[in-house]
Amino acid sequence: MSAGFSDHGQPLVTESQGGIYSITLNRPDVMNALTLGMVQEMNQTLDAIASDDSARVLVLRANGRGFCSGVDLAPVEGDRPGSGAMLEKAFNPLVERLTRLPVPVVSIVHGAAAGAGAALALSADLVVAARSAYFMLAFARIGLVPDMGTTWLLPRLIGLPRALGMMMTADRITAEQSLQWGMIWQMSEDEELGSDSKALVQRIAEGPTRSYELIRRLAREGLSRTLSEALWAERLAQAQAGRTQDFAEGVAAFKEKRPPRFSGR
Repeated sequence: MSAGFSDHGQPLVTESQGGIYSITLNRPDVMNALTLGMVQEMNQTLDAIASDDSARVLVLRANGRGFCSGVDLAPVEGDRPGSGAMLEKAFNPLVERLTRLPVPVVSIVHGAAAGAGAALALSADLVVAARSAYFMLAFARIGLVPDMGTTWLLPRLIGLPRALGMMMTADRITAEQSLQWGMIWQMSEDEELGSDSKALVQRIAEGPTRSYELIRRLAREGLSRTLSEALWAERLAQAQAGRTQDFAEGVAAFKEKRPPRFSGR
């Protein structure tokens, strides 16, 4: 994992600076189509981030004219994209690692985010998309079903009718429509995507990381909890948050009427 950005023709580029990690898809000639090797490398990177106490945020982004066209349909290392083996071997573990990551995840989307590319982008906690970006679940066009947790996540984001329509028609959903539906957090004008996303990432990186971790867990697990279960989970999480250095700093900053300087601990 490098401390500076350099692609050297690698299909996946990782970077770490000041607690901000980034994973950049780097196969622009094929719209960053995902291979088994790329996903396995992402899994290794996520393991490294999870074990780094200085990590504050992860950014998912891509080079070229679009975010990701989905899975490379060419057979990879003996695994056919429609066989299910690739999901079990790498793609499903990737989704689970992302949701369990102890730091927030931000995806920055431009151009097309299709199939597994859409699933990857939407698995982030905060999605920032350029106005010209679009999301498309094209699985049905080739006789497959949405995967990487899409059938679980999408109905929860936008409701069952919209999710079914999106999955069955394979229509393009624009960034503006995605924002209206509540599928993404923010839409930026194309020329402002870089500055807007940088500001958001920096804001998250300077926030109370352990609090964010608990918030992410409560929100995701709360989707399948009863109210009583959610209340108890909040009570336990609040006790954890109350023991962090960032809580002490937040209270001190409030009393001193100054911005807090969170350390992520």
